[in-house]
Amino acid sequence: MKSGTKAGTGEPTEPPSGNRRGRRSKEEILDATARVMALRGYAGTTISTITAETGLPRSAIYHHFHSKGGLLSAVMARGAGEFFAAMRTAHSDPPAGGTHRQRMAWYLDRTAEVFTANPEFMRLHFLLLLSDEAAEAEVAEMNRQVRDEGRSYMRVMISSAFADQGPEIAAAVAEELDYFTIAGFDGAFIASQADPGRTIAAQMAHLTDAMVALGEAAVERHKALAAQ
Repeated sequence: MKSGTKAGTGEPTEPPSGNRRGRRSKEEILDATARVMALRGYAGTTISTITAETGLPRSAIYHHFHSKGGLLSAVMARGAGEFFAAMRTAHSDPPAGGTHRQRMAWYLDRTAEVFTANPEFMRLHFLLLLSDEAAEAEVAEMNRQVRDEGRSYMRVMISSAFADQGPEIAAAVAEELDYFTIAGFDGAFIASQADPGRTIAAQMAHLTDAMVALGEAAVERHKALAAQ
């Protein structure tokens, strides 16, 4: 029986059953891989484990993802989408006034909440950064995209905290400190995993102080350069 189209849209009333099955099996594989990674870690996440978890043949996994690296990259891509969507929501209503420290603290605290709420994504990201598959093109590109997007959020936070210095200086300070800020969050997350009592949120006051001190010193340097 042929499928029709929705009146006035030209769209099919329903997609072919093969497409539905394909999308469903792809999501099942991604869900299973995320579960296995959370329970068994990277080393325990094999193609054989995923086939056992899903009941799908190896051919289905290779059809969708081509390799273990491609599969892990796809899991990472889905997690990154959810993670950065949460970041956009958390940063959606920033404060307009206040001091450098107050504005910086607001951003860092909101970001810490997102990191704390998404530990599985962060663990997978670090596992992929340190794995043998990190050299594979798909995994390397996904890791690069995640790091680049993370730094772009850091630049927004820093430039917003120093917005009172004007857009050029604020952007210059953000460009100077974006790597340091993301390194601070990386370290805070790893410390929280090593010692659950040392939460990410509890480390934000120190990171805020460091960011403000470094930022204000950078402001003075850039002002001095501009005055020459």
